[in-house]
Amino acid sequence: MVDEEKSDSEVPQNRSKWHLYEIIGVSIVIISLVLLFLAPDSLSKLFDTIIKEVKPVVVDTFLTSEVGIAVIVSVIVGRVLERLGFTDGLIRLIVPILQLFKVNPAVVIPSAYNILGDINAAGKIAGPILVKAKATKAEQKIAVATMIQSPQSFATFVLGLIALSVFGINAFPLIILAIFAPLIVVPFLLSKTIYRDTKKVTLHELPRFTPKTTFLNTIFSSAKEGTSLLLLVIIPAVTVVFILIGILKFSGVWAPIEGSMATIFTMLSIEPDTGIVSFLVAPTLAVAQMAELATTIDPALIVGGFVLANSGLPIYVIVGQTPAIWAEASDLHEKEVIYAALVGMVIRIATACLLGYFLTPFLVGA
Repeated sequence: MVDEEKSDSEVPQNRSKWHLYEIIGVSIVIISLVLLFLAPDSLSKLFDTIIKEVKPVVVDTFLTSEVGIAVIVSVIVGRVLERLGFTDGLIRLIVPILQLFKVNPAVVIPSAYNILGDINAAGKIAGPILVKAKATKAEQKIAVATMIQSPQSFATFVLGLIALSVFGINAFPLIILAIFAPLIVVPFLLSKTIYRDTKKVTLHELPRFTPKTTFLNTIFSSAKEGTSLLLLVIIPAVTVVFILIGILKFSGVWAPIEGSMATIFTMLSIEPDTGIVSFLVAPTLAVAQMAELATTIDPALIVGGFVLANSGLPIYVIVGQTPAIWAEASDLHEKEVIYAALVGMVIRIATACLLGYFLTPFLVGA
């Protein structure tokens, strides 16, 4: 009797109460058993749908195509540029402008690496630079939001120019307003509204960012870094996002979501088919498809599509890869990075809409 009382007293009091996740767990068990009884093949179909959704992106896109190699090469190129003084040179040019706005000039560094290399490499390289430059957390968020305004690969930018030429759209004003102006405008706007904890920094207060490693060590260590980034950060993040998409497809709610997206893109003066490709798959593929579209399409939709594609999309990069990389490389937590990236995405969509509606008449045939 004493032993029974002792054993009862040793059981934690809170264990006798139902925990939220115990309720969820029991519900999952019951639902699984019901599905196995009523529709024995439903779970296998769910896994099959998920695998078919994940495999083309993870294997065909990142492991066996140029995209995965591009990530590794981008890290190598970015680190070599850093070793050659690119960061210090950019800082010298940007300091006089951002001093006027009382913002740390390091906030534009991720955007520059984004255009020249890859959005993943940009975070990996620029995150530590921002920390070294003593950027506040607000300024680091500004850096993330500003980075989303830039094309996540140079290939996207070049293929976009080809598409614009097919439609007879003058590219020069669009490049100035859509690619370069946001590097100054977005930090200014965000520093005056959402992220106000900024400070004026002079060139003398900033350290030098050019590393002193040997060129051979830079090349080989960056190759190792790029491979690690691809296999340990990007692919896991992509897998998680596309598992969720696979679940939505199996549930039958994904098709209505895609249809709604097409309607919204058209309303925002963004070509819907390539807009969805930019948003969900790859902006590089989207701008490549633009040149193949019939020239009867409204050029305003092409302008909006070009601006949207030249951003930090696709969405799985913004909510998956970017927060994972920046949480390791900066002072920000993943949730803070996601919020800042989504702020940047909202700004980018608004830019695409405005330029598509109001700038197109001045660009076509100019």
